[in-house]
Amino acid sequence: MDNNYTLDLSSLSKELRLLLEILKTEDYDSVGLVKKELYIDIDWGEFLQLAMHHRVYPIIYSKMKKTENRIPQHVIQTLYKEFKKNTFKMLLLSGEMEQVSELFTKNQVRILYLKGPVIAADIYGDISLRTSKDLDILISITDFKKAEELLLSIGYEKEVVSDVLNVWKLRNHHVVYFHPQKNIQLEIHWRLQPPPLKEPKFNELWERKRVSTLTGYPVYFLGKEDLLLYLISHGARHGWFRLRWLIDIDQMLSKGLELEDINELVSKYQNHKLVGQALILASELLKTHMNEGWGKLTEGNGSKKIAQNALEFIKGTESLPTTKYYKDYSLSIKSNPQRFQKRIYSFLILFYPTSKDTKTLSLPKPLHFLYFLLRPCLVFWRKTRKSR
Repeated sequence: MDNNYTLDLSSLSKELRLLLEILKTEDYDSVGLVKKELYIDIDWGEFLQLAMHHRVYPIIYSKMKKTENRIPQHVIQTLYKEFKKNTFKMLLLSGEMEQVSELFTKNQVRILYLKGPVIAADIYGDISLRTSKDLDILISITDFKKAEELLLSIGYEKEVVSDVLNVWKLRNHHVVYFHPQKNIQLEIHWRLQPPPLKEPKFNELWERKRVSTLTGYPVYFLGKEDLLLYLISHGARHGWFRLRWLIDIDQMLSKGLELEDINELVSKYQNHKLVGQALILASELLKTHMNEGWGKLTEGNGSKKIAQNALEFIKGTESLPTTKYYKDYSLSIKSNPQRFQKRIYSFLILFYPTSKDTKTLSLPKPLHFLYFLLRPCLVFWRKTRKSR
């Protein structure tokens, strides 16, 4: 790491500082001995809120349950309650993950899990130590229709999306499905990240896939280098506003992943700045141990600046950054070629129809192609009506 650079952490609350100190303490038995001054005048309600917001309460509970005196009993009890709920949720998702995997495989649809219990088991060795709201799967776009039919056949319902000339495939990178009886949400991805960012093709990811031993039926997920870069890109895109994502990176790097294993992919997909940001944040906030050589990816002002900017998202829910700050941040994490691609893509996508166009003027499906011609007039009409 670049030892001449440190993040300005002065704006972090004392509750967040304590949370980070506990997270980076490797020896569970030493958590109660963590810097005594950090426990003074803690707002334990705020502490719990941060633990929930950052989705790190399973790890916090597993470390704090052995401590005495310094942690109020009601805090431990609240963490235990949430820890237990999460464990049951992860077991439920594990069963669904295996069922969906078997259904897709038997119907010749290749599927890779991006997140969920399979990732928790791989990174932490224990599904109870990581939270997951839903299941995220990646498929080839050519299999999308068949995959959707399979999910609908077992009770899933699709979120409402605009179906005008299938433009949703260009504007998005996933679709959400929900099973009302099981209360499970599942996302089908056909890209790892929103367009137009350059990323590996599905076949390339499939060749580097791994198989999980978590379930009886084979469940496939990303190779370790692809998973690391995916988690970094995902965390960076969202400003690392959940510390859980950064802890994922901490855990993966602590297992000894070599720079040589990932260097080629970083260069090919222009991820240098994002990887540098993740390394700086992990090193500064969690004291992540990493092998020599990783510091090269933190060099240059780009990674350092966006690492500092991400702290505004990490601080918590009380003072969320403005929309303008998020837009500026989103632009700053892209390389110059990526910024150019985004501008061109954003310009071209303006000419594609949206659901608003269909609401402004309803046309029969055979005539949907006319929305391309009518879109400027429809946009103008909506703006005129809005200004009245």
